[in-house]
Amino acid sequence: MGLYRVMAIGSTGLAAQRLRMEALSSNLSNVNTTAGPDGRVYQRRMPVFRAEQVGNDFASTLDAQRKLYEVRVDRITTDKRDPIMAYDPGHPDANAEGYVAYPNINTMEEMVGLMSAARNYEANLTAVNAAKEMAKRAIELAG
Repeated sequence: MGLYRVMAIGSTGLAAQRLRMEALSSNLSNVNTTAGPDGRVYQRRMPVFRAEQVGNDFASTLDAQRKLYEVRVDRITTDKRDPIMAYDPGHPDANAEGYVAYPNINTMEEMVGLMSAARNYEANLTAVNAAKEMAKRAIELAG
């Protein structure tokens, strides 16, 4: 496997984790959003990833351990949990009974996801930097 391929695979992981962090940040910033542009309560967003095999060469077909996969964003789903109803009759978005619908977003769950995404991002960045360093050393040795 070439160093370019290692960097390309690592970069797909970086892009996926960046998108995951953006979705988690959006969830955190909208934890108190009672009405979006469509007039409905904000729904938590979650990216769904899929593995996509890289290349289709003869060697990887024969040896399952040599198969390489990139990460791709398959879709972004919204959480279907019911909103949290809070009694606040003075709120402009309160219903006839005085209840306001808030997004069912658990701040701790989002923070743990954010920390996990950051660690995954760092791991991918370390792999890309290691491949860059090996390429640099190879050039130095050849020169």
